[in-house]
Amino acid sequence: MKPIVLVHGFWVTPRSWEHWITHYESKGHQVVAPAYPGFEVEVEALNADPTPIATSTVPTIISHLEDVIRALPEPPIIMGHSAGGAFTQILLDRGYGAAGVALNSAPTEGVRVVPLSQVKSTFPVLKSPANRHKAVGLTFEQWRYAFTNTFTEDEARALYERYHIPAPGGIVWGGVLANFQPGHQDTWVDYHNDDRAPLLFVSGGEDHIMPPAVQESNAKHYKSNTVTERREYPGYAHLLPAQKGWEQIADEVLDWAVQHAR
Repeated sequence: MKPIVLVHGFWVTPRSWEHWITHYESKGHQVVAPAYPGFEVEVEALNADPTPIATSTVPTIISHLEDVIRALPEPPIIMGHSAGGAFTQILLDRGYGAAGVALNSAPTEGVRVVPLSQVKSTFPVLKSPANRHKAVGLTFEQWRYAFTNTFTEDEARALYERYHIPAPGGIVWGGVLANFQPGHQDTWVDYHNDDRAPLLFVSGGEDHIMPPAVQESNAKHYKSNTVTERREYPGYAHLLPAQKGWEQIADEVLDWAVQHAR
């Protein structure tokens, strides 16, 4: 069976994949959920000292993920959530992975769709240029709007306490500025790369921070001859991997990836 690499996004750690890890391992897959460099400690430790978050960069994260993938016995299925979806796209573009799944993905360079709900969700970071040099957390109300708007308040609060950490302001700001600066930025991919492994975009229909319009635009940017598909799950928020019914989505995206894997 193909190994699986699960790439987390911002404001969370690999802990956010906890259910998917055990689910896929029970099916016989080797599952790796690497932390970003410096994020290897627990959520509680990162909230106490977010210094490693503030200094994170996309190149160091991608380099680390490449090392993890090269150590596996064969090219894995790569699944990324949120920022991890953008990182999945970058890894596939560089020749890593047998297939990729981008869940509620952050956009790669060139995707200019910016819905109002995305602006509101990222405003805690973007409200001040000074946040480019900080790790920026969310209040519970901000978390609930951006990540868990379809969850009950009790569910949202429990997940906030279990998963939430600050995000690297520099990378969030870099994503916004990528389309307005000359030359290729950190999240650039070659949308015409015919050698890229098959890629599936998955959207939560009620996602505020990375709405379906972002996934649709991102997918349409790909002009290569390789497989690029998109699915939408109505009623799901951004924190789709933890929402009730996640098992069906986990099984369906894995089936797709296995069927299309190189």
